[in-house]
Amino acid sequence: MLQTLLPFLGACLLVAASPGPSTVLIIRRSLIGRRDGMATVLGNETGVFVWGVVAAFGLTALLTASRLAYDVMRVVGAVVLVVFGVQALRSARRLGEGAPAVPDPVAVDPSARPSAWASYRAGLALNLANPKAAVFALSFLPQFVPAGAPKLPTMVALAALWAVFEVGYYACYVWGVNRMRRLIDRASVRRRLEQVSGGVLIALGVRMAVEG
Repeated sequence: MLQTLLPFLGACLLVAASPGPSTVLIIRRSLIGRRDGMATVLGNETGVFVWGVVAAFGLTALLTASRLAYDVMRVVGAVVLVVFGVQALRSARRLGEGAPAVPDPVAVDPSARPSAWASYRAGLALNLANPKAAVFALSFLPQFVPAGAPKLPTMVALAALWAVFEVGYYACYVWGVNRMRRLIDRASVRRRLEQVSGGVLIALGVRMAVEG
């Protein structure tokens, strides 16, 4: 089992280290605060686990078999990415108009700040709307099922381990953003980060929409 576990964790590290929409969203939400960043991480990893379980039951094979189902999910995923990107650009514009970079819950109405639940939903929605995540789980997890092991429970266990591993990995991103809080709190820096993250999310959404 150890011979399978170590290569699996190494593969999980490579997957997590590959930049993608989830990484961009987690960093952007971490700019709001540590709570929001971790909530986004948990939402994203819930999606990872869900796709892993779906793959364990073989249901994600429907996406590879049905072009229509895949294309519908692809368009939905593209729309989700573009919406998040537009939100980031709107935030950058507000910062350019003199809005505070980080809301102060003492100075402003706390209800104006996004809730942790909203950040969790954002992470979950982004992951579940990505058909590539589903197809990847289907091709990734079976490679690490030991010969003779029961496939369904093993893949579910691997999916849980994958999600937990990535929670720890992305928590480092949240921690890093929080450590740079003094720099990030500057409106000019925050505005630039919002512009970059918004542009990247929109570009990823457009690419997902037009890809064959």
